[in-house]
Amino acid sequence: MNALLLYPQSPETFWSFKHALKFISKKALHPPLGLLTVASMLPETWHKKLVDENVEPLLDKHLEWADYVFISAMAIQRKSVNRLLERCAAKAVKVVAGGPLFTTCHQEFSGVEHFVLGEAEITLPRFLRDLEAGQAKAIYATDRFPELADTPTPMWSLLKLKRYASMSVQYSRGCPFHCEFCDITSLFGRKVRTKGTSQIIAELDSLYAAGWRGSLFIVDDNFIGNKVKLKKEVLPSMTEWMQRHRHPFVFSTEASIDLSDDEELMSMMVAAGFDGVFVGIETPNEESLAECSKLQNRNRDLVACVKKIQSFGMEVRGGFIVGFDNDTPSVFDKQIELIQNSRIITAMVGLLNAPKGSQLYKRIVEEGRLLMEATGDNTDFSTNLEPKMGLEALSQGYHQIISGIYSPKPYFKRVRDYLREYHPQERKKRHFHTGYVRLHSGYAGAFFKTLVLLGVKDRARMQYWQMFFWSLFRRPRLFPMAITFTIYGFHFRKVFMAR
Repeated sequence: MNALLLYPQSPETFWSFKHALKFISKKALHPPLGLLTVASMLPETWHKKLVDENVEPLLDKHLEWADYVFISAMAIQRKSVNRLLERCAAKAVKVVAGGPLFTTCHQEFSGVEHFVLGEAEITLPRFLRDLEAGQAKAIYATDRFPELADTPTPMWSLLKLKRYASMSVQYSRGCPFHCEFCDITSLFGRKVRTKGTSQIIAELDSLYAAGWRGSLFIVDDNFIGNKVKLKKEVLPSMTEWMQRHRHPFVFSTEASIDLSDDEELMSMMVAAGFDGVFVGIETPNEESLAECSKLQNRNRDLVACVKKIQSFGMEVRGGFIVGFDNDTPSVFDKQIELIQNSRIITAMVGLLNAPKGSQLYKRIVEEGRLLMEATGDNTDFSTNLEPKMGLEALSQGYHQIISGIYSPKPYFKRVRDYLREYHPQERKKRHFHTGYVRLHSGYAGAFFKTLVLLGVKDRARMQYWQMFFWSLFRRPRLFPMAITFTIYGFHFRKVFMAR
């Protein structure tokens, strides 16, 4: 059996880092981790190929080779999915579809012979047994959430590693919180399910053996959902592994704001090799936090929490939302102030959207306020619900925020303020260039590209050179980080200016 694992192209977005990746000659930020895991769950006797359209085109010969195409996607890839399904139909190749997009709205797609929905640990074996018996059904679904003890190590051998800027692993699924706008709990539940420590170490071993060195993103929606296990088992084992292998990876992940309450946990994460964490901050408006049930963020000094995490040497990347029912026009200036004062360089500010499967979606439908289905990209200046403050006022305010944080002057000021306050913990010597490695800014080629593209051609060239010399003479140890942030800023301006 020939199985083609097909990952659709993602559009240019805030998180694609498309314009930044060009500096280091990479095609995509992360690989399709779900499909690589599925590949390991397919029979060993099958022949398998991976085509990630973000790094290489799908060719007719790929479809002609395949007996089955296994496709997985997220909401933001819907347009690419429809195009790929048409190509599969034209070649009369059978399609097996799964992943978040199909799990939430498989009824909206034609040209798929078999839907394998929910988490593959439950539904994929059922499909494979029926397929072998010649009795495969159209839909395999479940409302159960499996334990992860039997989840296999992803099949890294299918990847062209050099085309990616970072690798990914998963430690846990599920989130203990239940934010109204989020569909994670409907997809993965509120119980935090984790892999065993031996599984995580095996995945690190496999990536190391495959030749990977550098950035490694732990894709959990809330890495610290089970703090006890992290402290007692996982982080000590990761730290020991990293020391034994001379620190080949730099970890980043996602976590809730209550990470700032636990100094021991932050210290252990840094000791294990973490230097970055994404935190859903959302809004400075207490009424809006209550509205969306973001209870873990309430009654906090959010700026102080962010700075506490960053004081341990982990850069905080933040998610922010405007357009809550309780938002007033004053929220736009407050968001700018929060982002500038917290020194969050990578601030994803989006309009409130209601993804299918979220509690917000159910409420908006009941209230008759649904305008369309969410695009999956909350930074594309669109919202799928009718905001209480009105679309025009919300749109104007959103543009105000984007200008207030990503125009060259406020952006470079935020970077400079962050670098002034940043004091990284002492780290062990690594195999690669020390400094900021999230986008591999140690690459000499990337540095020389910035001299031309940012120092000569970019409209922010004056701010680039001011940052260049300020960092070189005032914070020379952080010079690679400063250059990386100038590349980030270039990407963010390109993304927002094109819309």
